Amino acid sequence: MSRKKKTDKPEKSEPADRDVASARGISGVERAKEWFGARTIEEIECLVPDQGGVARGKIMPVSKFLKSPVMNLPLSIFYQCITGEYPAYEGLVDAVEADTDMFMQPDWGTLTSVPWAMDPTAQVIHDAVTRDGRPVEQAPRQVLRRVRDFYRKKGWLPVVAPEIEFYLVEPNTDADYPLKPPVGRSGRPEIGRQGYSISAVNEFDALFEDIYKYSEQQGLEIDTLIHEDGAAQMEINLRHGDPLELADQVFLFKRTIREASLQHKIYATFMAKPIAGEPGSALHIHQSIVDAETGNNIFSDPDTGAPTPLFFSFLAGQQKYLPAIMCMLAPYVNSYRRLTRDSMAPINVQWGYDNRTAGLRVPPSGPEARRVENRVPSSDANPYLAIAAVLAAGYLGMTEELEATSPIETDAKNRDYELPRGLLEAVAELEDSEPVKQILGSSFVTAFSAIKKQEYETFMRVISPWEREHLLLNV
Repeated sequence: MSRKKKTDKPEKSEPADRDVASARGISGVERAKEWFGARTIEEIECLVPDQGGVARGKIMPVSKFLKSPVMNLPLSIFYQCITGEYPAYEGLVDAVEADTDMFMQPDWGTLTSVPWAMDPTAQVIHDAVTRDGRPVEQAPRQVLRRVRDFYRKKGWLPVVAPEIEFYLVEPNTDADYPLKPPVGRSGRPEIGRQGYSISAVNEFDALFEDIYKYSEQQGLEIDTLIHEDGAAQMEINLRHGDPLELADQVFLFKRTIREASLQHKIYATFMAKPIAGEPGSALHIHQSIVDAETGNNIFSDPDTGAPTPLFFSFLAGQQKYLPAIMCMLAPYVNSYRRLTRDSMAPINVQWGYDNRTAGLRVPPSGPEARRVENRVPSSDANPYLAIAAVLAAGYLGMTEELEATSPIETDAKNRDYELPRGLLEAVAELEDSEPVKQILGSSFVTAFSAIKKQEYETFMRVISPWEREHLLLNV
């Protein structure tokens, strides 16, 4: 891996040995069969992202998959908590109470190799449909498609570019012990913060070589790699594109980073706040909207280049609806440990020009690249749901013709909290917002809310070290 790839935008390439089906226009069983044969693929991982962004599905021989690429799975996987538990089904969906099956259809455009597998293996992301062929509304990919369709009906095409932060840590097999930075090639762990340090990234050169190699083989286009402010905290930016394609890339990219790290005896974690005293990890989402006919950025006037009323309404929608979509941007109890005044994460819905203390930042750019960076989502968020949620908020702002506040030029964290401080408060905001429920789908909101409430109940069963430290002998 060259130093250019680490610090600048890598040149787009299409290597001859790249194992990406989508790059070759694979569609349908017959062409997939040719692709499998050319690579002597023996096994395939059939993936579906659940509400937590966890890869569920089946692994099977390619010969069996080709005979029947549409498989069945229980609908209940979209009601499974991150702990493996399930909320009470009563009153949710009859099909879930009966543990009814749904059918998984492969999205052939996502067919690619699994470069870290010991034997030649492929993977493909599936969509969930009911017995009569309707999309399963609780499926995260369908939620994002639903939001994207609202835009398309208006003649708009949303464009996003995610930035993913994560920590590298020592292997930790005992949950009672805090996480520690891993030892790099120097033989020493990183102690002080090394934001934007090239040498700190070089400590893990061999790991990042593998991440770049595996990403290229899967068609995951990395824009830049930097060292973030935390000890052994990294950030990788992806190129901009269609929301569903970029969500797929984040989903696959998280798997890639974890797998490559394990091969180097390191854990990669996307927890929002994995280490006390260190900054949290975010999933920043850059958003712009183009006209489907002209390809012009609707945030900029084509004649003057000035920001348009739609741009400010998009901002206003994110300001108004951020509390209602918060539980999809910060989906776990741990997520809210990141959103504090003494951290680098936003705590309110203020916006500003090139102001990183605000939840909504407008980066410096020309009129054609004018965009909004939503800095609220944490890296533990399901990318499909986080992208769907912020785009939904922007859409509502434009269709409701909302007006944004004035941009803030000072430290936004000196202002009051305007975002939910905890998971249950965020879930209540979602359940109370009829416009958000309408655009995301009421059945999805019902399922997601039930999952979050159950996860909170599970969390409340655990007694924390803080409680033992301060309450054991003092109260």
